[in-house]
Parts: sequence; structure tokens; C-alpha cells
Amino acid sequence: MLILFLCALLSIVTTVGIVLILLTEAVPFFNEVSILKFLSGKEWAPLFSIKSFGVLPLLSATAFIAGMALLVAFPIGLLTAIYLSEYAPGPVRATVKPTLEVLAGIPTVVYGFFAITFISPVIIRPLFQTESIFNAISAATAMGVMLIPMVVSLSDDAMRAVPSNLREGAHALGANRFQVSVRVVVPAALSGIVAAGLLALARAVGETMIVTIAAGGIPNLSYNPFDAMQTMTAFIMEVAMGDTPRGTVEYESIFAVGLMLFVSTLVINLLAQALLAKFREVYE
Repeated sequence: MLILFLCALLSIVTTVGIVLILLTEAVPFFNEVSILKFLSGKEWAPLFSIKSFGVLPLLSATAFIAGMALLVAFPIGLLTAIYLSEYAPGPVRATVKPTLEVLAGIPTVVYGFFAITFISPVIIRPLFQTESIFNAISAATAMGVMLIPMVVSLSDDAMRAVPSNLREGAHALGANRFQVSVRVVVPAALSGIVAAGLLALARAVGETMIVTIAAGGIPNLSYNPFDAMQTMTAFIMEVAMGDTPRGTVEYESIFAVGLMLFVSTLVINLLAQALLAKFREVYE
């Protein structure tokens, strides 16, 4: 019992420690840069001689790329989950599920190089006549492929948890398999499906290597998917791997951005929990 309690306590202590470190390092930054200027500024250039600390370009790029990645992952993942849950024969399911698990285990740096060596030059450039291989849409597409296994696994588990008597009742009323899938099973598993989408979004917001390699690394307040952009995680990676002196406002800016990233993912996870509680179906 004590061991179980200590294991649960460890996760809480770790979270509290992360928050304290972020706050301790971010407070000196906000002593020099106003929070209002940080949140509303449209230029981000902390490493230039004329410095700007408006986080909107990083925040918008993070949300934009994560949103596009979810647009790729969620429809494909949901349709795949419906197939696996309601249509796939046993041998097909036994083959597809492990394959998706292998896809989930590929390092994200591989997805980043996949974006700049295949997605952008082979797919994006011929279709849209783009000049650079570094752009938001190639990073979002690679990230969407990475998120598909998560959406499939969580959605499939939610749909397979729906009691079989609901399916049988619908079939008894004359519904075909497709109608049972989209009008009975999916609505009954809606809470799990929505949670899968929001958790995938949170995962996309926190992704680092794909956007660092493929998105371009330019703090650009733009909503053109073919432009180069820099997300919050990519900026943290850039400064953390550089030679920025500790204690400078440039160095402290990574903790301010990290705090913003932490708050963003926390809000998404709280929203997922709220929607899960609201739409949860309880069967007896």
C-alpha cells in the first residue's frame, strides 16, 4: 500500500517540481518584459540586437500546425477505428493493430526527416509549386501521420467498450451495419472519441522534433500553410541547444515560452476531462 502511494505521490511531486522550475525561471523574464507585451506582441526576436518578445508568432504557429495535424489524423484515425471495431475480420485486426503500434513507436525525428525528404519535395512541391521544402504543411502532415495510431487506439477502445446488446437491438430494428456503426456505436462512444482527438491535439502541441526539422524555424505570424514557421517547442530547442548565456533575458525567455506551453497543454487536457465527464455513457 505504501509503495503504491509513493508511486502516485512521485507523479504529483514531479509535476509540482516542473511548475516551480518554470515559474522560478520565468519570473525574472517577466520582471523585464511585461506580460501584456509578451502575450500581445506580434514580433518574436529575442536573439537579435533589437529584441522583440511578442509570443503571438510562436503561439499561432503552434496552434496552426497542431490544428492541421489533427485535421489529418482525426478523420483517418476515426474511420480506421470504425473499420477495426465494426468491420475487420479477426486476422485483419490482428495484423493492422500491431502495425499501428509499430508506427506509434517510430522516433519523431524520423518523421521530421520524412517530411523534408518525401512529403515536401515529392507531394507538396509538385502539387502546389512551393519553393522551399521547409513549411508548415509538411510538418503538419508528418505530425498527423504520427498521431493516427493514438486516435485509432483510443477510439477503437471506446467503440469496443460499447455493449453488444446496443448493436443487436439496432440490427433487430432493421439497421444495417453501416447505420449501426455511425448512428449507434459512434454516438455511444462519443466521449472516448472526443477525448482521443483532444489528447492527440495536446500531443501535437508538445511535439518538438518534427516542427524543428520541417517547419522552417522562422517566427512568422502567418496562416499560410506554405510559409515557414516556428513553434514554441522549436524555439525552446533552438535556444537550449545554442550558446545563450544563462541568466540573460534571452535564456529566460525559453522558460516563459515553456510556461505558456505548459498552460496550453493543461487547458487542452482539462477540456478533454470536462468533455469526457459530460458525454460519458454509463452502461449497467
